[in-house]
Amino acid sequence: MFDNFPRGTICIEDIEMGMTRHIRKQITDRDIELFAEVSTDRNPVHLDDDYANDTIFEGRIAHGMLTAGLISAVIGEQLPGHGTVYMGQTLKFLAPVRPGDMVHAEVKVIDIDLAKRRVRLECHCAVEGKKVLIGEATVLAPSRKFD
Repeated sequence: MFDNFPRGTICIEDIEMGMTRHIRKQITDRDIELFAEVSTDRNPVHLDDDYANDTIFEGRIAHGMLTAGLISAVIGEQLPGHGTVYMGQTLKFLAPVRPGDMVHAEVKVIDIDLAKRRVRLECHCAVEGKKVLIGEATVLAPSRKFD
């Protein structure tokens, strides 16, 4: 089930405090394999069941940055959306994401600097209602004045 908001752009002039957007995505073995290929992070905790079973995670996990990438997807596709420039991001990983997990990634507007076109967003990812990642992002939002 996907209950994602439409993709596009919300200009700085239309962004409001407390505004939220989210996506939901099931993490697959293929996602993990592709991320390993693109990032060149082939840590066996992500790719090798036998190895991963003997770690503190007791099984394979997705790359943390794969999960964080879902935050980037919300920001780049929905809030503010197309034309957004990422300026910074903090992340804290709270729990692993495993193959098959449905991840809910959400951002919420917590500060707006209209003059500088900067927006601060509270970010989190959750699996079955449990937060697995939290952080904050600062972005430069698109403006109708620069169309």
